[in-house]
Amino acid sequence: MLIVETERLILRNWQEEDRNLFYEINRDEKVMEFFPFRRSHAECDTLFDRNRDMISETGLGFYALADRTTNEAMGFCGLSPVDLPGILPEGAIEIGWRLATRFWGRGYVTEAASRLIEYARADLRLPTVYAFAVDGNHRSTAVMQRIGMQRLAGQDFDHPKVPDTHPHLKRHVLFRIQFDSTPIRTR
Repeated sequence: MLIVETERLILRNWQEEDRNLFYEINRDEKVMEFFPFRRSHAECDTLFDRNRDMISETGLGFYALADRTTNEAMGFCGLSPVDLPGILPEGAIEIGWRLATRFWGRGYVTEAASRLIEYARADLRLPTVYAFAVDGNHRSTAVMQRIGMQRLAGQDFDHPKVPDTHPHLKRHVLFRIQFDSTPIRTR
């Protein structure tokens, strides 16, 4: 299932041949620098299958981010429901990404995320998209700013799913993009 494409990329559902890349991005120390855990092989399989099924069923999830020419998966970028009661409203949608280190520094995440923001506005007609990251994760917050998201001043939060054993990863900054209610003209 193809979600969207850009000049260099496609965002699509996961395919069986993407599984090794999924293992890689969920276990790599640099990629997972701002996460308190590295997933086991079995945990990666469970998450891979759950994400692939959610995309098939709802059209939402963390899509495989792949090279448009070769179809090689490089990571993910997606729009997914997020459940953070008391922090985000019920039904909130987040944008998130993760990219194998060998693909860093080429603007792929910004390109994919920009396209997904447009997709969220024009196709899904979402009123708002959120993003959050560990305070100090400057790579991710820079992408959030480049794609037009605004930091919500005074709404930083301690992520409830980050264990107390990792206090340096608890504090998160919150970003949002709201779309105006002006009707979208189609061509």
